[in-house]
Amino acid sequence: MSVSLEDWWPRLPQATREWLIAHNGDAVPVWITEQITRAGGVVATDAWWVGEYGPTSFYLSDEAVDWIDAVANGEKPGRRTDS
Repeated sequence: MSVSLEDWWPRLPQATREWLIAHNGDAVPVWITEQITRAGGVVATDAWWVGEYGPTSFYLSDEAVDWIDAVANGEKPGRRTDS
């Protein structure tokens, strides 16, 4: 089981959060994946916030994209009960 988005998000450097907001829905490059991992997120197929995998990156799930949109709009999205 991996740490949920709600847990690792506040541990990311501000620049990384800003990149994820600005590029929400885009492929997540390796350097961002490394930041997520350092913050406690494990990019695993069972994590609700992980979408599709590509050859050199992965995509956030639609739910994660919506969650980041909510944060970007100053909202406080609810916490998921599963990881």
